[in-house]
Amino acid sequence: MSVRAGGKKASPRAAIRPTVIGTDPLHPGPDFAPIPAALVQQLIDHARAEYPNEACGLIVGDRPAPDGGVPLRFEPTRNVSASPYRYEIHPDDLLRLTIATDDAGEAFWGIVHSHTHTPARPSPTDTGLAFYPEALYVLVSLSPDEADPSTAVPSVRAWRIVDGDEFEVELRVTT
Repeated sequence: MSVRAGGKKASPRAAIRPTVIGTDPLHPGPDFAPIPAALVQQLIDHARAEYPNEACGLIVGDRPAPDGGVPLRFEPTRNVSASPYRYEIHPDDLLRLTIATDDAGEAFWGIVHSHTHTPARPSPTDTGLAFYPEALYVLVSLSPDEADPSTAVPSVRAWRIVDGDEFEVELRVTT
């Protein structure tokens, strides 16, 4: 399974000085994160099941990705916005998963949502509502233009969003 990673940082500074993963001294890390192929498939399946609306959910890990965390499982959640243009994790789902994750000594490794017709990169709204700087923001694009041309697998990309800046994190799919 291929996961597309563009390697470019997207921020207002990018117009001045484009940077590539691993060479930007401002990149908060990690440069890459391993993710099991089966988990990636769960993200894609959930995005397709929620279409035409954006899907959302959480990846729970043993610790945050920037701390070397490993993703353990995907927890699908309800999109209270029920919209093809926005997502908001249902507050009851977020509370339940926050308590369960804390009680288990785990962490939110990734916050997942889909884009139904646009690339798997944060929109200005996504960036403005990114309240978990330690988590990766994992996006699944269902746009046919973004799919792998040889396999038609949707684009799945990850980002750190810190203080309004977006930094792409390469997803390395493991078996």
